[in-house]
Amino acid sequence: MKRIIVAGIIGFTVLSCNKVEDKINETVQQTKEKVQQEAQKVMEETVSESINSLTHSQDVKFDDVFKNAGTNMISEAKGKTFKFPNGTEGFIFKYKADKAVLIPFLENQLTTDESKSDQKVRRIDGQSIVDKISLVEKFLPENTVDTGFLEDMKNDQSIEYYKLKRFPNSSTIIYNPKNQTVLQYVEVDK
Repeated sequence: MKRIIVAGIIGFTVLSCNKVEDKINETVQQTKEKVQQEAQKVMEETVSESINSLTHSQDVKFDDVFKNAGTNMISEAKGKTFKFPNGTEGFIFKYKADKAVLIPFLENQLTTDESKSDQKVRRIDGQSIVDKISLVEKFLPENTVDTGFLEDMKNDQSIEYYKLKRFPNSSTIIYNPKNQTVLQYVEVDK
């Protein structure tokens, strides 16, 4: 009889431990799923706010940001100013320009702090830019941006990517040598 009682207690203990372990695993899984859902929600809201700031942005002229640009240096210029939810101000320009004229012009822009500024444009690998644009593109409403240029960036290996910081402006420059189209993102660091 004692053996039956001891076996019953051991069986009950093992069964209880299994139920506790199952409950802990279930709670951990539910918490993990909830955290993932919240993170996804926050990311979607941030991207949505950023896109809203882009779609509700104002037009800006290239020479409003880059003084002394001259009217013959760029053509077919379009520009937008916007603010990200964190308060960072930025500009996006799309225009046509000769790289041999544009790059020296940008390198010679005045800066408020030479120690925080680049002297020369740096050519960079554009894969991270393409990856970021591919991610953001999923959240963009129809007809927000020219998807032709985005497709060129993903598929055309001749596209060139550059970075230049002339404090407070930091530029990412995407240049298509086939048609001399430039897409330039300028972030203002304050």
